[in-house]
Amino acid sequence: MNIPAVLPCSFNRLQCSTPPAHLLRLVIRKKGFLTLILFCILKEDDSVQDNNNNSHQDNDQPLENTSLENNDGPQLNGLTGFEPQQLDESIRIPKETVEILRNQVFGFDTFFVTSQEPYEGGVLFKGNLRGQAAKTYEKVSKRMQEKLGDDYKFFLLINPEDDKPVAVVVPRMTLQPETTAVPEWFAAGAFGLVTVFTLFLRNVPALQSNFLSVFDNLDLLKDGLPGALMTAFLLGVHEVSHRLVATEVGIKLSIPYFVPSWQIGCFGAITRILNVVPNREDLLKVAAAGPLAGFCVGFILLLSGFMLPPSDGIGIIVDPSVFHESFLAGGIAKLYLGDVLQEGSPISVHPLVIWAWAGLVINAINSIPAGELDGGRIAFAMWGRKASARLSALSIGLLGICSLFNDVAFYWVVLIFFLQRGPIAPLSEEVTHPQNKYMALGVVVLFLGLLVCLPYPFPFSNQPAL
Repeated sequence: MNIPAVLPCSFNRLQCSTPPAHLLRLVIRKKGFLTLILFCILKEDDSVQDNNNNSHQDNDQPLENTSLENNDGPQLNGLTGFEPQQLDESIRIPKETVEILRNQVFGFDTFFVTSQEPYEGGVLFKGNLRGQAAKTYEKVSKRMQEKLGDDYKFFLLINPEDDKPVAVVVPRMTLQPETTAVPEWFAAGAFGLVTVFTLFLRNVPALQSNFLSVFDNLDLLKDGLPGALMTAFLLGVHEVSHRLVATEVGIKLSIPYFVPSWQIGCFGAITRILNVVPNREDLLKVAAAGPLAGFCVGFILLLSGFMLPPSDGIGIIVDPSVFHESFLAGGIAKLYLGDVLQEGSPISVHPLVIWAWAGLVINAINSIPAGELDGGRIAFAMWGRKASARLSALSIGLLGICSLFNDVAFYWVVLIFFLQRGPIAPLSEEVTHPQNKYMALGVVVLFLGLLVCLPYPFPFSNQPAL
């Protein structure tokens, strides 16, 4: 059984560097949800960069009292991501409430308001942030709770125009999750069934060339069962890790929608975030948990595969050139096999090598810093909205170039563009950076993804093994 040439990731030229641009969109929809314009049944996002423990102290300016009578919402100067839509009059913030927010909720010790702008049922306040963003957010939220109850939601964001903090207050009824025409469990189940089929298809070469042959010989499915189960196990490790950390930090996740792939069985899962994420550190924890766990388990299985002899004495016959497709796999193969790995001389490896490699590829492509992939959320959490938007645009552009030469890259760039390109929904507080230890974890995930995707450039031995 020859290894499919498409197996190793063909994003060989994909590199993580810096970016062009892409700006987000926080949409308060007519029915009343904070959501974004996506494809099908997906997601959330807004725009921001950061400043950690330093206070933003500009010269205090006289307060501009913008009239709230025209709530058709002008295009906000600082947040091009906020796009006005018509809202029912009953859910707009009354003038009296705006006065309470300006004079009793905000203040010199938290956020000194210099101007305000109406935005459909909500209000955007510009001003100067006092003290640390996280503490200010807590103080303002507590005061708003005391004065106004639970009717309104406060966001502390970054104005992409001048990189200064802005406060946004919207009615909570506009934040209800969007419903879908098709029940989530039904859509997720349908995608799951197709994914089960592609996992078998990927692991039974006879089915790839003649699908109808499965009806003549059901034993073919048994041949693909070990590989399908191993890939499913790695997918499960990834998804369960996301959910365990999300539960710990209070983030609600939707049912995962597994994305079938005839090339590697599955491209991972699309998972929506159902509530407002508190801050960038929590987002980073959740986003990094899945690929980090997947890389660790996949790496252990890959090493085990190189150490184990083929169970049937034959294993899988591969050409050494296939290991040039991944720097990580090629490096491990070179270290472990040494001179046995020769250009042009096929070798036999344990099937676990191929199964683990497929799992590493799945985690790597989900670690691409683009859109709402795990890598895109990690980049957003570490570097802020503006930088991550540029990095996302660059990553999608590089994937687009790769797609000219490989169908895997083409398939993936289409999925990102239509389903996962973002923008990421606004977080409650987007100003504060994550702690350095979580930043380090995010960098490790992006780096491991790069090692799996980049090619191994060094030649293998041309000398016959003794």
